[in-house]
Amino acid sequence: TDSNPLGLQPIDFIPAVPQRLMDERNDKEIAVVIAASEERLGGAIAAMNSIYHNTKSNVVFYIVTLNDTVDHLRLWLSNTALKNLRYRILDFDPRVLEGKVQVDPQKADPLKPVRMLTFARFYLPSLVPHAEKAIYVDDDVVVQDDILELYNTPLKPGHAAAFSDDCDSTTNKVAVRGAGNQYNYIGFLDYKKETIRKLAMKANTCSFNPGVFVANLTEWKLQNITKQLEKWMTLNVAEELYSRTLAGSITTPPLLIVFYKQHSSIDPMWNVRHLGSSAGKRYSPQFVKAAKLLHWNGHFKPWGRTASYAEVWEKWYVPDPTGKFSLIRRHSEAYEAK
Repeated sequence: TDSNPLGLQPIDFIPAVPQRLMDERNDKEIAVVIAASEERLGGAIAAMNSIYHNTKSNVVFYIVTLNDTVDHLRLWLSNTALKNLRYRILDFDPRVLEGKVQVDPQKADPLKPVRMLTFARFYLPSLVPHAEKAIYVDDDVVVQDDILELYNTPLKPGHAAAFSDDCDSTTNKVAVRGAGNQYNYIGFLDYKKETIRKLAMKANTCSFNPGVFVANLTEWKLQNITKQLEKWMTLNVAEELYSRTLAGSITTPPLLIVFYKQHSSIDPMWNVRHLGSSAGKRYSPQFVKAAKLLHWNGHFKPWGRTASYAEVWEKWYVPDPTGKFSLIRRHSEAYEAK
């Protein structure tokens, strides 16, 4: 059996949505999984708000978080315009990662919540046990079209997931300076290691972005994908198989191995990415407007001090009623205005 990533806390389910709103929404449940860490909570809030407002479908959010964020999240959802969202809060148990993630003994806090929760996507069938299909999205996205279209992405027989490939992605026609092999397997995996070479995966194979994907959970369980991913995590702890050039991506390498030539593709407009890779504007306003999903992967987050098209993201942001989370940019603007 797969490791259970859920803590002992009961799972929240908030079905108290007025019946008329339920009637307006189509019946079929669309499961959307998102991780919500305390320091990036505003990101998850904006992502969910944008998804909810652009669809008539019956979306249920499966929000994966850590125990100490549950109350904050609940307050934010119930005391704002988001109170009609249907969601479950899932308490992620970090013990599931023991022995599977490299820990630097020099650091006092080796696995920050945001790093722990990035692995939630490996455990989809445990998080959404009754669904046949689910969408996973990172917390640094906003959706500008109907999520039903992404949900309906056709997956080939035998494929457990569909990703946006890096090479054919519209968003990668603009080269990232200094990226080197960022879009190939060799950018993520250490081909000097025999364990990697023995897999006979071509080093120049195009990588994919795991921040937005559609999963066929029946197929995922059938192929024991979670177990396979855990195997590579454990092997990496022992042998350091991931490339050091792209330090930062700890979830991509095992996914690249397990899904090598075994995944379907999503429409690239459903993952228009790299908005966070520099503070400057990478795309034209027209292109940003046409994107179905915008993804601020990279260091420049839209809730941070500076980011491209932060105003597009902010349209979907709902201020934190507790005041704990605030936009750094707004803070600095207020400070400068004094």
